[in-house]
Amino acid sequence: MAEQNYPIYAAIDLGSNSFHMLIVRSVEGSVQTIGKIKRKVRLASGLQENGALEEAAIARGLDCLSLFAERLQDIPAKNVRIVGTAALRLATNSADFLERAESILNHRVDIISGEEEARLIYIGVAHTSGTSKTKLVIDIGGASTEMVAGERFTPKVVNSLNMGCVTYRKKFFKDDIINLRNFEMSINAAQVEMSGKMQPYMAFGWQACLGASGTPQAIQEILIAQGDSEMITLDKLLKLKETAIACGHIDNLNIVGLAEERRPVFVSGLAILIAIFQALHISYMVVAGGALREGIIYGMIPCLQQKDIRQRTLSSFIERYRLDKEHAYRVRDTALKLFDQLHVHWALEQHDSRAVLEAAAVLHEVGLTVDFKFAAKHAAYILSNTAIPGFSLAQRKLLIAIVHNYREDIDITQVKAQTMTSPILAGQLTRILRLSVILTMRRKDEVLPTVKLSSTGLDDLNLIFEANWLKSHPLMESELTQEQEYQRKAGWKFTFS
Repeated sequence: MAEQNYPIYAAIDLGSNSFHMLIVRSVEGSVQTIGKIKRKVRLASGLQENGALEEAAIARGLDCLSLFAERLQDIPAKNVRIVGTAALRLATNSADFLERAESILNHRVDIISGEEEARLIYIGVAHTSGTSKTKLVIDIGGASTEMVAGERFTPKVVNSLNMGCVTYRKKFFKDDIINLRNFEMSINAAQVEMSGKMQPYMAFGWQACLGASGTPQAIQEILIAQGDSEMITLDKLLKLKETAIACGHIDNLNIVGLAEERRPVFVSGLAILIAIFQALHISYMVVAGGALREGIIYGMIPCLQQKDIRQRTLSSFIERYRLDKEHAYRVRDTALKLFDQLHVHWALEQHDSRAVLEAAAVLHEVGLTVDFKFAAKHAAYILSNTAIPGFSLAQRKLLIAIVHNYREDIDITQVKAQTMTSPILAGQLTRILRLSVILTMRRKDEVLPTVKLSSTGLDDLNLIFEANWLKSHPLMESELTQEQEYQRKAGWKFTFS
């Protein structure tokens, strides 16, 4: 019965650099991760001059699959999909590997084409990384790089290019020497590989550029560890290139925030990403929440296909924490009306802030499941320790800061800590949510006031009610008077009349 209600699915990606297994449950219209296993196999490094995989690389792969096989025993065969990517596409003896792999796993392994891999990567990103209408998705693998431009959940321009962080390390950094010449050779090779294939992307355009998997994620971790924003730009990539060259050798690649397991293939992946940024004139990239494995999973769960990931996330929270759905949407609608009155004057369009405010309004009472007095703190804790699919790391931190401050004393230090987005934006969205909570305090649509919110600067707010409305609602007036004091202590000016 449990399997029928909450079916379990597994996706295995036999990548050219790493082998991954993702295990999830489909719960109340959402995907809940219950297991992840990742092993650095570097299959592509075992590709020999004659095109065959050397036995040592095959042995590393089979050893990893023996670990995966144990977890697969309890999952229905129809809910399992295993795919091989570029290294197995290239290997002349892949049939030998597959025969031995399928014997260990007791499941079929599909070697998918580069285009199919790119399509699945895009679907995985689209279902886990927000709702920008058009996207450019880039995934630098061990032996191939997938580039996909698409609209919502549909890939439109698809390419799988013969360049990857493992193969480029072997080709251009084979002695582990890092110098300008090696970097330029790898960047030039990537540009040659892309030549003649970029125009369709430029013609299509995109609202968001998203990086999937290892190299972009490693760069994001470095930026955050060094106190920078999560936005990846060409300037930041070129600075990392100079830092890497100064290290001189892969063994000496001591960059703050660089994970040890990523060190061997970091510079080759960085070179490819620099070439892509230059070829497509990318202004910035953020890291996606999913990739190939997630694409496989969503392909197996029909009820979750073609749905807005953010709305699915909010609905899942409402169900899981038994939130008052009607009131959550009442606060949301009020907050968005106030947002729309201010968004031009306050320039609130950045960081998809309307969607962040909407999520904060819907989820602000999640802490009530623990306690009323410290509900805001409990809400921030819950959101800090729960996956929030559809929101980037910076958006998630902004969301948590807003919810943490939705009532009573304002923790201004947390507001000012939003350096990945903007402390000013964090304060503005916090103030909108706080007023929305007060205006909806009676939890009934028929008693909602009609108000106008305006500002003449970045710190002042003026809330105007209909004539004589406040005289007949003394509790609301009292709450707003108290709110004036909370905002004054935070350094903000708030008036109402």
